[in-house]
Amino acid sequence: MNWIDHQSYIEIYTPEEFNFEECLLFLSRSKQEILHQIKGGYLYKLIKVNQELILCKIGCNQNVILVDFPITPPSKGIREEVASYIWEWFDLDTDLRVFYDAAKRDKVLQGFAQKYYGLRIMCIPDLFEALSWAIIGQQINLTFAYILKKRFVENFGESLTFKGDTFWLFPNYEKIATISVDELRELQFSVRKAEYVIGVAKIMANGELTKDLLLGDQNYQQIQKSLMEIRGIGAWSADYVMMKCLHHPSAFPITDVGLHNALKIHLGLGRKPTIVEIKELSANWGGLQAYATFYLWRSLYEQVI
Repeated sequence: MNWIDHQSYIEIYTPEEFNFEECLLFLSRSKQEILHQIKGGYLYKLIKVNQELILCKIGCNQNVILVDFPITPPSKGIREEVASYIWEWFDLDTDLRVFYDAAKRDKVLQGFAQKYYGLRIMCIPDLFEALSWAIIGQQINLTFAYILKKRFVENFGESLTFKGDTFWLFPNYEKIATISVDELRELQFSVRKAEYVIGVAKIMANGELTKDLLLGDQNYQQIQKSLMEIRGIGAWSADYVMMKCLHHPSAFPITDVGLHNALKIHLGLGRKPTIVEIKELSANWGGLQAYATFYLWRSLYEQVI
């Protein structure tokens, strides 16, 4: 992590392959999003470090992310934790040059490197949030998934109000481990989703599941297997969590509807490709499937912008 602490604000020096505006475009894809706000080209994010709520105002000047603290600058140790969180959130450890070089030689990905240059996977550093979001999004459209998440956060998350705006944190697993299925049913969660989310919270509260334990697994298959042993986590959810939280480059949610639609449109097909066809199309994506998928998702925005 490359950053400078100026006490009242911090500077994070990004790799050359970084485009703040492209990342903001992804973050602004739903008007129902509650975990951050974008205003005047700035990204506002509430982060909790050592029981302290920190409001961050995030901007960017060329390849420097500028983080201000609108309320009051936190302590030095917390400023370092904030820098680390943002570094992970924007996936700044990944060397995109490897992906871009491969994309230039791939018939599906050709042109993406230049068109979406600097776009990075916007990650979900918190494992409970990543697992819960994967469960919430199962078998419903994205709009309703965001509505459920908003209700979930507003009922069980912490918040901070500053100058008339309220900023929210995703509920922690300790809190959710204590609630009932009926409480989530009142928010229009299905019985199964309510059970799954609370079940994940209880496993994490018992110390049986942590991000470090998952990252300790040696390879893609082992991590995927560990995740799929969790009730409510299938292959798609496991790959989504590996992609967005565990930064695994080979994570490939191959059954994803958005991926299928993107390939259909991008390749000018008259129908969605089959799984067999997708495996053939992705034959050269070894170790790059996560970014290939993310850039194909990005291409879907062209249809609505």
